[in-house]
Amino acid sequence: MEALEEMVGASPSIRAVFDSIRKVAQTDIPVLITGETGTGKELTVQAIHERSQRKQGACVPINCGAIPDTLLESELFGHERGAFTGAVQQKKGKLEAAANGTLFLDEVGDLLPPLQVKLLRFLQEGTFERLGGQQTLRVNARVIAATNIDLKVAIGKNLFREDLYYRLGVMHIHLPPLRERGEDTSLMAMIFLKRTAAFYRKPIRGYTPEAIKAIHSYSWPGNVRELSNKIRRAVVMAEGDDITPCDLDLTCETVQPEDSLASLRVAHRRIEVELIVKAISLHRGNLTRVARDLEVSRTTLYRKLRAYNLEKLVPSPVDSSVTMSNHPEPLGRLLM
Repeated sequence: MEALEEMVGASPSIRAVFDSIRKVAQTDIPVLITGETGTGKELTVQAIHERSQRKQGACVPINCGAIPDTLLESELFGHERGAFTGAVQQKKGKLEAAANGTLFLDEVGDLLPPLQVKLLRFLQEGTFERLGGQQTLRVNARVIAATNIDLKVAIGKNLFREDLYYRLGVMHIHLPPLRERGEDTSLMAMIFLKRTAAFYRKPIRGYTPEAIKAIHSYSWPGNVRELSNKIRRAVVMAEGDDITPCDLDLTCETVQPEDSLASLRVAHRRIEVELIVKAISLHRGNLTRVARDLEVSRTTLYRKLRAYNLEKLVPSPVDSSVTMSNHPEPLGRLLM
């Protein structure tokens, strides 16, 4: 399992995202982040900013879809005194607030054409004017944009400028939905549970087998955000030591169809990770019982935990002094 701040995962798709974040963070090029609602676009922006040379500057967000069109230009570019009724003094916009830092344009697909033109000019020349102003200003700010709509479809409908799309998307990072991330659902469910139970000071240590089945069966249309909220609810509602489907407000009635597997190696990895996570949950981190349940030695279990970076799921750090056996242990049910 890899982790970038609050972003965690072991699936190939999210590991590719982590790799892109590390590479693009060392540059100043604009980035376009796409993905469904709840996939972690804002966390991705934070991860890029905090690994960049601009980390000492501010990371300033603005939701282009949450601000009325009549106010958005002023919020983004600022305004001069008298620019409109009520503009009693000069105001700097989000762009100036992001000087030497990062400007995050969330839901950039909601920008109206006039603002798209003004943003395009800034991306090309680094200059702009405040609303109602004549002075040309220059700001050194990196722009990262995000959207959950298909901008190419918007371009086809003349709702989004094609030249702005290519300016914003010098680097494109697509965040996969949770339903396509395989074993990551189990990993995050365990991590969210540990954090939430500690926050509410409740002695909850795992999930019932029925709850694990419900988590795997559900399609998670709200993605990571929905998973986090469900687990927060479950911790509040739980009355025992283990989370139940009722606590999660989930049932196993709607079974998610199995994703097609690209290769035997991917299938092997997914099965192993899910079985290990399930065993750790059921045995509440007791590695002796986990190894016995999976029919492997503790040495093999330690090796698997390190190979898949699952050490965070156990109560105490894995003993790094344990060495790999020269003779592989039979995997038994771990490879069923």
